[in-house]
Amino acid sequence: MFTTEIFTSFVVNLFKIKRMQNAVLITIGDEILSGNTVDTNSNFIATELKNIGIKVSQIITISDEIETIKETLKSAFEIGDLIITTGGLGPTRDDKTKKALAEFFDDEIALDEPTFEHLKAYMEKRGRIEILERNREQAFVPTKSTVFQNHFGTAPCMMMQQNGKLSFSLPGVPYEVKPLIKDQIIPYLKEKFNLNYISTRIVSVVGIPESILADQIENWELALPENLALSYLPVGTRVKLRLTATGIDEDMLQIQLENEIQKLFPIIGENIIATSEDKIEKILGEILHEKDLTISTAESCTGGELSILLTSNPGSSKYFIGGMVAYATEMKINILHVSESTVERFTVVSEEVSREMAEGCQNLFKTDISLSTTGVAGPGKGEDGKDVGTVYYTIRVKNHSESFKLHLPHLDRQDFAFFVSQKILQDLVGILIKK
Repeated sequence: MFTTEIFTSFVVNLFKIKRMQNAVLITIGDEILSGNTVDTNSNFIATELKNIGIKVSQIITISDEIETIKETLKSAFEIGDLIITTGGLGPTRDDKTKKALAEFFDDEIALDEPTFEHLKAYMEKRGRIEILERNREQAFVPTKSTVFQNHFGTAPCMMMQQNGKLSFSLPGVPYEVKPLIKDQIIPYLKEKFNLNYISTRIVSVVGIPESILADQIENWELALPENLALSYLPVGTRVKLRLTATGIDEDMLQIQLENEIQKLFPIIGENIIATSEDKIEKILGEILHEKDLTISTAESCTGGELSILLTSNPGSSKYFIGGMVAYATEMKINILHVSESTVERFTVVSEEVSREMAEGCQNLFKTDISLSTTGVAGPGKGEDGKDVGTVYYTIRVKNHSESFKLHLPHLDRQDFAFFVSQKILQDLVGILIKK
């Protein structure tokens, strides 16, 4: 019977769901905790949720143990309106995540015929029907769950509810997670609930240390409207100011963000290199496209990282002509035409060699701009005795060259190459916006 009490409970729960504002992400799996596997799912899910106005409050990684899963679910439901778990769903009867879900929601696990039929069709389509029975357990789900079928794998997604809050349990394979989130879960949340918009803008600031920057813009920050939040995100020698606005009118949020950003220019305008794009390679790409400039690279110690960054942008073929990794000294001499006498006099890791590398690169690829790097990434000293972490780089624009030196002994090889490449692109942006 549909009593007043039931109706009241329904309205309360509906109201709670309608006000869904924050989420908790739980990654289940010892392979994540051991460091053998990188959790890329959480980053992807958090971004997708942010785009529909749901903030991620916590990201938790736990082992595949029943009690651990249950305890984490309990604390997650106390914090978030939406809980999303990834991983821990396997084809065997001893699957711990499903058991933990059943126990947590006071439920039991049973065969779901529609899920089994979907699994059968999935296996038939891929010519793997002979292993259907071995994967039959994937079609066993908690009876209280709503199933979202997985079109790219065998483990389904299960949605369950507690006190007006929702949980989604997904497999852990990224190429299965992404379509489940983008094509099914996000549209479901958008359709069912009234969600705030979350709009974000990034202001990239160079030439000011983070602590000094905070002092300079303190009055501006304190005067921000209540629905705007500010985060400081240092990236190398750049500081990204991330402004996040929350509200019900997306267009008004964009206007609000632009108004606040404009107030920054009288304070730190000379140090702002971008107010939209987040990544330095995208910021540079827009400038190169706008100014109709071409670019090439001659790398040694960065091992191609500059080229990777430049070509990571869609449309980079319009401005990136080519690059080479001239790792061996003879390649610098034979292909880039670095003078042997320059190497003998100043050593291969020197400002002089980086300048000749940039000029040779520009001549080789016939570009407006060329970038060069030569240094010692480690772990041992260079052949010429230069200390680990020493790097010289040159930025050549038309007929003008500027060379720089960095000493980064605290970075390993991978971080060294990435930091140096980021810094070079940042310096090039600074040069181009002044022209």
